[in-house]
Amino acid sequence: MIGEFVRYPAPEGADRTAIVLDARSVIPKWRAEPDLIRKHFMWSDDGKWLSGFYLWKSRAAAEAAHDAEWREAVRARTGALPEITYFDAFMILDNEAGNVSEY
Repeated sequence: MIGEFVRYPAPEGADRTAIVLDARSVIPKWRAEPDLIRKHFMWSDDGKWLSGFYLWKSRAAAEAAHDAEWREAVRARTGALPEITYFDAFMILDNEAGNVSEY
């Protein structure tokens, strides 16, 4: 399993309502990704950064979803390309479900 951390600047002056509405608008896109297991939407405490943490079945799926077109769309909206880091998500502790999964 692959973890992917994506970070880009938040729109200046955006409030929580605007951030949540924007996030809701992309739900259909991410639900349609067959290799996406989970996505966490995050906004930094200082209000400067939006981030997503994704769990994917493969790195190829992550890279395909965040292709050059998607990256350019982020640059057009925020003025900066997103920063993307990949991880080997080898174990997940889920306290809510009460289990540990190893990959």
